[in-house]
Amino acid sequence: MSIEERSRLVRGLALAAGFDEVGIAPAGPVGRAAELHAWLAAGRHGEMDYLRRHRELRVDPCKLLPGARSVIVVAQQYRQTRDGRPASGGRAERAGGEMLPGPRGRIARYAWGRDYHRVLRRKLMALADELQAAIGEPIETRVCVDTAPILEREAGASAGVGWIGKNTMLIHPRLGSFFFLGEIVTTLELRPTEAITDHCRSCHRCLDACPTRALDAPYHMDARRCIAYLTIEHRGPVPADLQPLMGDWVYGCDICQDVCPFNAKASPTRESAYELSDRYPLPPRPLLSELREWTPEQHAAQLAGSAMKRATPDMLRRNAAIAAGNAAAR
Repeated sequence: MSIEERSRLVRGLALAAGFDEVGIAPAGPVGRAAELHAWLAAGRHGEMDYLRRHRELRVDPCKLLPGARSVIVVAQQYRQTRDGRPASGGRAERAGGEMLPGPRGRIARYAWGRDYHRVLRRKLMALADELQAAIGEPIETRVCVDTAPILEREAGASAGVGWIGKNTMLIHPRLGSFFFLGEIVTTLELRPTEAITDHCRSCHRCLDACPTRALDAPYHMDARRCIAYLTIEHRGPVPADLQPLMGDWVYGCDICQDVCPFNAKASPTRESAYELSDRYPLPPRPLLSELREWTPEQHAAQLAGSAMKRATPDMLRRNAAIAAGNAAAR
């Protein structure tokens, strides 16, 4: 089987598995390693020390899998047509019909459904097995989903799955940016996919919309000011000057993606695991008064099977208190 035939096989298997896009990058040092080192040296990663600890692994996939020759990058959309707003607006109904008034928080779309780490990993493992069987020769693979030390957006850009936009997200002209990324690092030699040209051009809506000015320049992010970082990664008290700018976000933030023109025309997800479901008792717009009263036991029960469990009970109570204060100020 030729390199071209193997590459077509990879694409066909990935699309048949339900992924929305697939690309191939050569295994080797990423093109912007110097930018990563400078970003870390400036402290713009905040408390995300894991980025510093494994920096050498992140800039070279070959160090994740000796003998690696290719990186298969897949994308799967998680955008939904529903907006997550409860029908009762600012009120919620408990069992028994009791109506609870009060403001609600907001959760980023990626955490509305099942934990994408589990969903993607299972799909990628199955894809790797199918590829092994179809190739008919011994190959080695390593599946990566977010938590692995690999620069996903750089890999995605190299594989032609999108370009890194001014909001530092990977953007695809058809899919937008509301998609998850997963990778298979492999010893199989494949034909790299052509990269996509940057389509941001003169647009700067994401920079203008960021309330905390975390996007302080095109293609540059100061994570220490990002609402997603503050609500998910930052463990201590949120700086007082940033709290009024966080609005009602209690987990993550979608603002810089919501205003991106490429997301306005993107199709919704085809993966039911990412959709809103009655299986998950926590709605996308949770009542802040209830979040502030959560016990560790309620936290574990409510967020079982959700990516939101990354935030501790103390962090969610802190975020809810900030959102409630902002609601009162309004």
